[in-house]
Amino acid sequence: MEASIYPVSFYFQLSFGFNGANEEDAAFQEVSGISKSMEMEEITGGGENRFKYRLPKVSSSQNLILKRALVSKNSKLISWCTHTLDTGLAYSVVTKDVEVSLLDKDGNVYKTWTFYKAYPVKYSISDLKSNENGILLETIELAYTYFEIAKSKS
Repeated sequence: MEASIYPVSFYFQLSFGFNGANEEDAAFQEVSGISKSMEMEEITGGGENRFKYRLPKVSSSQNLILKRALVSKNSKLISWCTHTLDTGLAYSVVTKDVEVSLLDKDGNVYKTWTFYKAYPVKYSISDLKSNENGILLETIELAYTYFEIAKSKS
């Protein structure tokens, strides 16, 4: 009997809502912030002091955080970030749907998280240090309206 094979977290791909985006825009080292939680409200019942009712309020999520080596070429993703962050609200914020796909051992999509109406809220690079020999990383943080999880069709 063959042991079940679980997906590994390092085999993933990203796609953005850009037409003809180059592959360098999708090559990320780390994706974090994929989570949802339900806020709760506690209400005491009149005359009942032994417990509180815990009622659900609204679902919330963290920002999606993407990390990769600094890309030196022209990047549609960085242009989108720059336009959104540098122009303030002088122009409308352009949103994109972002897909994070976990791949199986054969490179097929195992599961996909789709983040709807995402837009950049933060851009940063790692610290510059003369005494270390590390790769310079850029971090892009995206806010979004909501996300959905879809399994592969296979």
